[in-house]
Formats: sequence, structure tokens, C-alpha cells
Amino acid sequence: MAKKLKFRNGNKSAFYATVRSRVDHYFNDNNLSTYANGAMWFKAIFFLTILIGLYLSILLGNLSNPVMLVLAVLLGMTGAFVGFNICHDAIHKSFSSNQKVNEVFSFVFNLIGASPYVWNICHNIVHHTYTNIAGHDEDIDVAPGLIRFSESETVNKVQRYQHFYAFGLYSLAMLSWVFRKDYKKFFQKKIGEHVCDHPRIEYFKLFFYKSIYYFLFIILPMIVMNVTWWQFLIGFMAMQFAQGLVLGLVFQLAHVVEGTSFPLPDEDGNIEEAWAEHQLRTTANFAVESKLAAFLCGGLNRQVEHHLFPKVCHIHYPEIGKIVRQTALEFGLPYIESKTFSGALVSHYKILRKLGKEAYKENKYVNQASCTQTRKVSPIYA
Repeated sequence: MAKKLKFRNGNKSAFYATVRSRVDHYFNDNNLSTYANGAMWFKAIFFLTILIGLYLSILLGNLSNPVMLVLAVLLGMTGAFVGFNICHDAIHKSFSSNQKVNEVFSFVFNLIGASPYVWNICHNIVHHTYTNIAGHDEDIDVAPGLIRFSESETVNKVQRYQHFYAFGLYSLAMLSWVFRKDYKKFFQKKIGEHVCDHPRIEYFKLFFYKSIYYFLFIILPMIVMNVTWWQFLIGFMAMQFAQGLVLGLVFQLAHVVEGTSFPLPDEDGNIEEAWAEHQLRTTANFAVESKLAAFLCGGLNRQVEHHLFPKVCHIHYPEIGKIVRQTALEFGLPYIESKTFSGALVSHYKILRKLGKEAYKENKYVNQASCTQTRKVSPIYA
């Protein structure tokens, strides 16, 4: 039986206590709420309006097929932006102090294809606690056997080319989420360290809310729209691919880039550093000076701040980011970031290549039992 993983804070670091105190003082001194402000409410209304407008335009607009295809791609991308900007904060309960408001916006997650209940377990509970720890953080368990994100995983021949095909697989993320992932995770006995014991009502909600999504995005369009089945299929797949690619890229650029680590616990199940320090070493920001990235990504381009303060609405991340950066530097801790989105993308590509092609070239039997004594592992993150 695997031992429960623990963060020991062996060096008795005061980083987290210090940065929390400073962030608390920032909100108190400026008489600010940690929840949504006017700008956040504008974003929520903006993205929901665009989402509904695109959906109705496709469903009722009687437009030409090329135009509807473009709108389908935009609908998929907007679905991802709604998830980033609204649902993500709501499920973290950081959108509003009123939990009814959080519940309403969390429900919207169902309407873009994913279960907020399952997401809360996989993301809020498991990923935020055991970030980048293989066997514990299932967010890095992407296409097992096809994509290798950690040195602790065995490398195979196919993965020599993962730096090419990974981006295509990311585009399948939403399609998998809609038809497979939520069901698979829900019926697992454990998700990471979390033992699944779902209330009975959640069994009903899972299937009922999925059926609503299938009705809105498959059955109703087939009934209302004047298109053939194969034209509908092309549009539906375009929407799913666009949404999946946006989701996949933003999530991977936050944790699988140069500088981030994938630590493993010792034989007693211990991680020697403090949890907050672990977050700094496994998480990265990108394009933090870009207003467009901030507007579209819902703070997910500032994952460092998000992982340290998930209960704070992302609209405040630019300001508290200054505090986090300065405090990390004072404590001699990393603050990993790429200046631009393209820079983070290049960095992710390099890691995929190192963990795939270069790792296989150095020793194709890496991490296999037959090679325990002679294996060589390159310093991937040096």
C-alpha cells in the first residue's frame, strides 16, 4: 500500500507565512475584497454574451457553411475562455463571497462540456496539492504511453516524436473530456491521493448534465440546422478541436516548461520542502505583461499566484504577483516565467523533445527494471 504523501518543510521555511501576511496586508490596506470587482463582472458578462451569441448564430442564423465553420471554431475557443475566466474562479469559490453566485457560474462548466464536481476533485483537491508529482497529480497523466512529461516515466520509441504530435493530441482534450474523461475519473476508486466516495446525487448529476450538453450541442443542432450529418460532424469536431487546443496549451505551459521540476517523494512518502516552495518549483507564468493574455486566460497565465492563492479572484493577480515575486527573491526561491506566450510555447517544445527524443537517444531503456543498474538520465531541467 502506497504511503500517504507529506510535505515536511524540512528547512522550516517561513516563505508562505510571509507572503500570505503581505498579501493580506495589501487587501486590508487598500480596503479591497479578494473576490470579483467591476472589471471581473464585465469579463464574465462579456464572455457569456459572446458564447450565447455564437451558439445562437450557428443554430438559427442560416448562414453559409464556411461562415458557420468559422463560428464553430470561435465557439470552441470562447468555451475555453469561459472556463478560464468564469468557471475556474467559481469552482475555486473565489469569484464571489456569495456561494450561490459561485454555484451558478460553476454550473456553466456543464454547458461547455465538463463536470464541475469531477473538476473540483481532480484540479482543486489533487492537482493543487500534488502538483507535478507523478502518480499523484493526474493532470500530468496526459495520453499515457504517447506523451512523457516526467523523468520517472519509461520512454518508448513513439515518444521520440512527441514534440511534433503532442500539440495535435492536445486538440483532442475537450473531445475526451466530453465523452470519456469525466466518466473515467468519476468511477475510479482513487484520484491521486483522494479516495472517491461520491454522494448519490452526484451520480444523477453527472449523467443528467452530460445529457443536457449532448442535447444542446448534438441533438438540437441536428434537428434545427439545415445541414447534413457530415456537415454537422465537421462543425462539431472543429469546435471540439479548437476548445481542446486552447485548453491543452494553456494548462501545459503552466507546468511543463524549462525550469519546472517533477519531484518524487522519498521511500517514506515525504517531500522534504514546504508545499508553497514546491508550488514555486513546479509552476510557471507566461506573458504576464500582456493585457490580452490576462483578459483571455483568466489568470491562468499567472499560475504561480493562482497556486499560492487559489481563493483569490484572478483579477487581483497582477498586483499580488509583485508581492509574490519579491518575496520569492528574498527567500532565494525560483519565480519561473516566460516573457511571452510564444516563448513559453518554445520552452514547452524543448521539454517535450528532451523528455522524448533526447532521452530515448541517450538510453532507450531508461526507467525499465532491466536497466536499473546502468540507466542514465539526462539532467532534463538543468
